[in-house]
Amino acid sequence: MVRIKRGNIAKKRRKKILKFASGYRGAHSSLFRVANQQVMKALKYSYINRKQKKRIFRRIWITRINAASRIQGITYSRLINKLNISKIALNRKMLAQIAILDNSTFTKILKFD
Repeated sequence: MVRIKRGNIAKKRRKKILKFASGYRGAHSSLFRVANQQVMKALKYSYINRKQKKRIFRRIWITRINAASRIQGITYSRLINKLNISKIALNRKMLAQIAILDNSTFTKILKFD
């Protein structure tokens, strides 16, 4: 059997991992074994947080809508109920933007029912 040297491929793989870890502190950016662990952990967290980002933003929108609607004297749950009964199809993101940027339109939406 012919001897296969795979130093070139292994070096490329290690360089790729170390390039990922370039901004990390201490040995986490310079030693391959430690850097590999940190890169795998970072990739795992980034995957998880891409899912959590959607939940977090929805919570923020609901909080903003609730604050704006309570100023007008109605709770969030009653506002959403009235919107559903009135067949107003505004999602929470747009409703939160309207509540923050255009208060007069938000009050008109509340009085619409």
